[in-house]
Amino acid sequence: MKKYQLGEFEEIVLLTVAVLFDDAYGVSIRKEIEQKMNRKVSVSALQTALRRMESKGFLNSRFGEATAVRGGKRKRLFLVTPFGKEALEHAKDTRIKLWESIPSIAFDFGK
Repeated sequence: MKKYQLGEFEEIVLLTVAVLFDDAYGVSIRKEIEQKMNRKVSVSALQTALRRMESKGFLNSRFGEATAVRGGKRKRLFLVTPFGKEALEHAKDTRIKLWESIPSIAFDFGK
């Protein structure tokens, strides 16, 4: 369904925001993806994806409290919306259906 359409990177970011839950902000999201996925993430690509998913209604954001560690700068924290959860469930269900539809012979490479 087009309303739930997520690109691969968007799906990874959305899942990571859910994993981090109340500590999902740009730096933590990027660090988590790089550690868990062993994949480099540019700040601009991440920020573009976050803005795009917020405009699509998959994410909400709010500003956290200012901290001395950040020089008084506040973090923009992200949370998955109910619509974002539906999009993730749709992606998961679609993948499961595809995996379950693969005939066993498709991966029989004659070993």
